[in-house]
Amino acid sequence: MQFATGALGTLLPKLGKLLQDEYNLQKSVKKDIQFLTDELESTGAALRKIGDMPQEQLDEQVKIWAREVRELSYDMEDVVDTFLVQVQGADTTSRSSSKRFVRKMVKMFTKGTMRHHIAEEIKEIKERVTQLAARRDRCRVDDINPTTTTLIDPRLTALYTQASDLIGIDETREQVISRLFVGGKQQRIVSIVGFGGLGKTTLAKAVCDKIKNEFQCTALVTVSKNFDMKRVFMDILYELDRGKYGNIHTTMLELKQLVDLVKGFLNDKRYLIVIDDMWDITPWKILTCALSENNTGSRIIITTRIIDVAKHIGGFFELKPFTHENSKILFYRRIFESEDKCPSQFYEVSEKILSKCGGVPLAILTTSSLLADKLGDINEWHELCDSIGSGLGGSHDLDNMRNILYLSYYDLPSHLKTCLLYLSIFPEDYVFRRDRLIWRWIAEDFVCCGETDRSLFEVGENYFKQLCNRSLIQPYMDEFGLPRTCRMHDMVLDLIRSLSKEESFVTTTSGDTSMPSSRSNVRRLSLHSTICPAKGMPKLRSLSIFGGASVFDSMPSLSSFNLLRVLDLEGCNLTNRQGLRFLGDLLHLRYLSLLRTKYGGKLPDEVGKLQFLQILDLRGARITEVPTSLVRLRQLMCLYVGIHTRLPSGLRKIISLEMLSGAMDSTFIVEDLRHLTQLRQLQVGVLPNEEGRSDLNPVKALLESLGNLRKIKDLQIWGDYRAGVDLEGSLESRGSLRRLFICEASLLPTWINPASLSFLSILHITILQMGRGDIQVLGTLPALCYLYLDISSSIQIKERFPVSVDAFPCLRECTFSGFEIVPSILPAGAMARLETFQFSICLEDFVSGDFEDLAMDHLPSLRSVCVCINTHGIAEEVILRVEEMLKHKAAVHPNHPSIHIEK
Repeated sequence: MQFATGALGTLLPKLGKLLQDEYNLQKSVKKDIQFLTDELESTGAALRKIGDMPQEQLDEQVKIWAREVRELSYDMEDVVDTFLVQVQGADTTSRSSSKRFVRKMVKMFTKGTMRHHIAEEIKEIKERVTQLAARRDRCRVDDINPTTTTLIDPRLTALYTQASDLIGIDETREQVISRLFVGGKQQRIVSIVGFGGLGKTTLAKAVCDKIKNEFQCTALVTVSKNFDMKRVFMDILYELDRGKYGNIHTTMLELKQLVDLVKGFLNDKRYLIVIDDMWDITPWKILTCALSENNTGSRIIITTRIIDVAKHIGGFFELKPFTHENSKILFYRRIFESEDKCPSQFYEVSEKILSKCGGVPLAILTTSSLLADKLGDINEWHELCDSIGSGLGGSHDLDNMRNILYLSYYDLPSHLKTCLLYLSIFPEDYVFRRDRLIWRWIAEDFVCCGETDRSLFEVGENYFKQLCNRSLIQPYMDEFGLPRTCRMHDMVLDLIRSLSKEESFVTTTSGDTSMPSSRSNVRRLSLHSTICPAKGMPKLRSLSIFGGASVFDSMPSLSSFNLLRVLDLEGCNLTNRQGLRFLGDLLHLRYLSLLRTKYGGKLPDEVGKLQFLQILDLRGARITEVPTSLVRLRQLMCLYVGIHTRLPSGLRKIISLEMLSGAMDSTFIVEDLRHLTQLRQLQVGVLPNEEGRSDLNPVKALLESLGNLRKIKDLQIWGDYRAGVDLEGSLESRGSLRRLFICEASLLPTWINPASLSFLSILHITILQMGRGDIQVLGTLPALCYLYLDISSSIQIKERFPVSVDAFPCLRECTFSGFEIVPSILPAGAMARLETFQFSICLEDFVSGDFEDLAMDHLPSLRSVCVCINTHGIAEEVILRVEEMLKHKAAVHPNHPSIHIEK
């Protein structure tokens, strides 16, 4: 589904199903459905064209037409889905779901009442489609063409910023310059990447101004999103020599001629070229034809919002937001001349505003410009602070800020626009999990596989990466460099909430923001406060509660929301909730999350009626067991339960499962896993049975089942922390496995070897005892990038590991915990790519003189070191001597890695 086209993307295939001969439709109904299909395909094309245009360029009548078409598409899909629910949900006993579906469709269409009902629904929809088609002709929608012009050039003011106006830029400017002047006579490139409004153009201009005298010629040109390469090359020539090429823009030269002119001019010169606002690698490929290497020490600076563009071009330099201190200097200087002149009553609200600006210079300048003439009323400051992130701001300065962000938004393909707008469900400064967002996209039909063989979740992951790549989502990386959680900048949230509100895409209640007066078309509701919505939302598809249990308890019965697809109660305290029987009435439900709700009641048997359910998350709920009716959910893709929740037997029937998490104390349940061949992520706890005795069979059954899971990429196994779990056994080669987490194994399993895990990238393992050859085995894993090895028992290793010089060829981050080691024990050549190293040392060894060598220079890529030392019972002079030795070894290392000492 795409925001621009409403539900048309998913509706049209469903209408196509109803045209199949097996359903024995009346000719008149079949003809009407064909008419609807043809008309809606044409309408969808018009909607996509409108979706690519900035809102300010659209006539108001066109906006109204597009909004009504989208609403019609949702209504039509609700009708079709309700029909499918009635057919598919009634009988779940037949082995052949496809034959059962066709048989019941035929049976229902032959009934007079059902045939009459469907015919009436389609007839009414046809009338609405006909009326909208006539209005489309009157509005001349088909004549609309997206323009390639923009109302402003958001970089123009940055090019004319005075050096005296720049705050905190000196250090960053020097970092860029130092990168530019590495490489001698060879051409050097630095690609500055960052969020819109972060100051990339200003920084590039400041660098250029400081070093331009060291070059024979310079040029600073803008490419922008809708680039014209002929104009770009004309701009370059004009900048290089305005006397010679002063009239270049009036010429009729072809692109090849312009490329040749630039190349010829730069052939033997040392040049500095700044290419600003690059959105794609296509113009860069053309530019390289003219900016070729001439061994004169030339330099090129690129600015871009797109991370992949910067990485492709090279010289990646990520521009960071302002520090809080520099943010304050810029803000207060603009309003009060300096911070010490700020009246005390304005200080608290100023800090809140700065927090919302997030260190983005353009946001700080925009808000400070708005407030500069509002010193008489502090309430206006509070109103502006509240409006940031709400989508309610309406000043000229805020509009200019939004125009800059609009460039990023309108550069998105239609499906990513939809996914980005959906993030308006989250409150300000809310940190949300990546997987939660992707699964919700899937439940809302925003993710489409197309003809690829990738799963819906894998496609959703790609959507997420693209939004991060464009700096529209701010990911937080975990210790393994994976984006587990993320948030949105308040200015981006402000933009998408404004767009979402205008088109009634998501309805939010927050603070004093109330429900819209007309609730009949509310389809996605996000509650951020204790405001309780009354009844009157018959079309509600999605409900998210961020306001706590009081909101949930004061709501009308959820049974009335019978079209609900997404029910997200994550973090809502349901400790006192007695039951959830209403779930059986939500037959359209696709996503249900009780994560961290502390709900201690039963999950009703009626959950087995939810035949469209795709995601069920019960982690952090106090549900003791899942009803056996769950195994009837043949579309379930994700099932997460807590460690104390008993899974039902018969999981083998849910062959659609891709992600599964839970504790398993039964051999029968573990054996079910071998039939879940679509599993890509498995988190399994092998626990003692009710008698407290560890069952030997589940482990063997688990390894046998894993041998049948060809798509598994992420595997987590945990056992009894007291005795550990014996994972010894045979395992077929699992080349698909990328991430392996094992907690409390008794020994390192022998199946962890390069033959079985050739593509393993991340290994996090805790074992009770380590063998002398274990490090050597781990060092042979060819793709291992991240290693966390923890030994529960207290041991010391005082001899050189039997590790080859080419061990750990790809390892970038390594943590050794629970045992003492010094880097010099590793042979030179091992861990050649290691950047981050955490280890522990025993100070007693330095007292006895056993270890004096703390050298790290044989680790050539080292950037960061963390050393854990136990100072108990050690003389202060020994502690100081070891600390000085560690700092000295870091200082003499060629990379001068940072060093942190934990005591």
